[in-house]
Amino acid sequence: MAETKLSTHTNEALFLRDKNLVEDVIGKMSFTDAMFYHIMGVAPSAGQRAILDAVLVTLMEHGFTPSAIAARMTYLSAPEAMQSAVAAGLLSVASQFIGTMENAAKVLEDIANDPNGQDTACQRIVQQHLDSGNHMPGFGHHLHRPDDPRTPKLFEIAMAHDEIDKRPIAMMQKLGQHVDQIYGKHLTINATGATAAVLMGAAVPVRIMRGFAVISRAAGLVAHVMEEQQSPAGRHIWDLVDNNIPYAGNALIKPAP
Repeated sequence: MAETKLSTHTNEALFLRDKNLVEDVIGKMSFTDAMFYHIMGVAPSAGQRAILDAVLVTLMEHGFTPSAIAARMTYLSAPEAMQSAVAAGLLSVASQFIGTMENAAKVLEDIANDPNGQDTACQRIVQQHLDSGNHMPGFGHHLHRPDDPRTPKLFEIAMAHDEIDKRPIAMMQKLGQHVDQIYGKHLTINATGATAAVLMGAAVPVRIMRGFAVISRAAGLVAHVMEEQQSPAGRHIWDLVDNNIPYAGNALIKPAP
């Protein structure tokens, strides 16, 4: 029989897991603390709280990326349903943008579980990505060169807390050394690569990491919707596409006489 541990209620009270929502949560737990407790089933340690706060802030805003564009275009079409715009943007939190910490974390798991050792695993993984032409998860950035400034800050926050496992950070840095050597150039550990390492160190399961990106990005998309209300860009985006993507069919070719 199906069951849940997430919530229940009586006539007099509501519960978030085992905590009374009114007496134990509202006004006593921050959103970060309550969210972590609700998802993970335990209250966060000081280090877990610091890392999660940092990650949520880091992933909240990325400018006019596909998720923001999707949200703005959907709001242009359906301004009566702000939630549809946010939902449209969240659909783009995936394996190529914003949600890539999951891919990077899977690589770190592979390295940690390789019986031949971390260096051998790093060489194998990097060479496989190079040979296949696939993007190396957690590395490279089209704007931040030579290094992503967010990465050392996330690592610094994690390193400041004794209860956080530092091994994923060390593995990511070791992987970075092999990436630079095999690719023959420096590729920064980007923010999602750093996020993967610090969330692993905070004991967040790989399979749920992208969920925190979704939560964070929702706040950023609400900001985009509000700006769209005040200073619309959706129609301008539409015009850019209409004016710069040429028609290549035959509809406008006049038939021969």
